[in-house]
Amino acid sequence: MKYKTVDEYIQAQPDRARILLEELRAMILEVVPEAEEGFTYGVPAFSLVENAKMEEKILIAGFKNHVGIYPHQTVIEHFKEELAPYKQGKGSIQFSLDGDLPKALILEMVAFRKEWIEKS
Repeated sequence: MKYKTVDEYIQAQPDRARILLEELRAMILEVVPEAEEGFTYGVPAFSLVENAKMEEKILIAGFKNHVGIYPHQTVIEHFKEELAPYKQGKGSIQFSLDGDLPKALILEMVAFRKEWIEKS
């Protein structure tokens, strides 16, 4: 299904995934309130800078058993030790629907990525 808005995407998810996606969205916007919402690869994407290229966005997605955040490989490498307890895919970090999100870590990762982009 193709969604028109991030709200529509989130509302279409099962209850627990919807809650966690709302939390991820709020965390990203807490660090980068001016982030522009849109879609990349069919999932919610948040542009960390104006006119962001693909690698200047953070993506989130809902799945049957987890929610994922796609913060960029530089973030995953930088926070390797802190992310060790979480399952990871190619460029993604997966958070089980059964647990809570590590808010402090996610806020740090978003801030790190924004600073990295601005320095580049």
